[in-house]
Amino acid sequence: MRHFRCFLETARLGSLSAAAAALNVSQPAASKTIRDLEEIVGTALFDRSGRSLSLNAAGRVFQSHVGAAMADLELAQRLVLDPPQPRPVVRAGVLPTAATGLVPRAALAYHGDFPEVLLDVMTGPNWLLLSLLREGQLDLVVGRMPPAGSADTLRFRSLYWERVVPVVRADHPLLRQDWDYGALTHYPLMLPPRGALISASVRQWLQSVGIGDPQPAFENVSLAFGREVVRQSDVVWFISEGVVQTEVEAGTLAILPIRNELLGGPVGITLRDTDEPSAQTRALIAAIERAAEGLIV
Repeated sequence: MRHFRCFLETARLGSLSAAAAALNVSQPAASKTIRDLEEIVGTALFDRSGRSLSLNAAGRVFQSHVGAAMADLELAQRLVLDPPQPRPVVRAGVLPTAATGLVPRAALAYHGDFPEVLLDVMTGPNWLLLSLLREGQLDLVVGRMPPAGSADTLRFRSLYWERVVPVVRADHPLLRQDWDYGALTHYPLMLPPRGALISASVRQWLQSVGIGDPQPAFENVSLAFGREVVRQSDVVWFISEGVVQTEVEAGTLAILPIRNELLGGPVGITLRDTDEPSAQTRALIAAIERAAEGLIV
């Protein structure tokens, strides 16, 4: 450290006497330190002209690395002497149905009240998020109610009922009140993947209206992909209303009218049944519940 500091000060000031004064050592001591360093490195680092010193090519290379190393060492010392306090983190898994409206509103309100807390949001398929919740890698999951038989170590708190709706582009030929469900066989379908929570209810509804073995062109619940495919084609997309709510309100997409309101299910918060949520997690739950108040039907 002594050698490095003397080298950097000499390089900065261009003079051994000035570097010695800055370091509060004698000039002979500073001169010996530089000579020792050059011997350790194995090459001269300065060009000497009278009493002035200037870095040579090797010295300039050495300076660039030593400067960065000293900064890292000084940071390490500060962290050891005054370690930073760990920042509280809440890890939330969010299914697509809650990722476009509910959770963003709740997250912004939560950050306003608890700016010191890091909200780590992960989106993904239901099976993955629930698995991570069970393993303790997530604190909560927001989305559809877990399927029967998979919630033995989990508890679900319902927030509201949400429809699954057929969505099309704004000028789709089927956009009329008297459209016939059988017409769906004439248009490409985008259905939830079979592992998605809403998949079974969508396929059951299609069977109930006479489409017993639907052959979808796409399987998807992603807004980014589904929105663009629907906008640019005649595809009919069956998806949770919350995923496309913003697009429907903006007129980019439209919902085909159907008479079966049972095509849907509850949306809420899933927690581990064995753990008591932290204070930060409870506060996030409260923010989500407030954000959901206008969505309860």
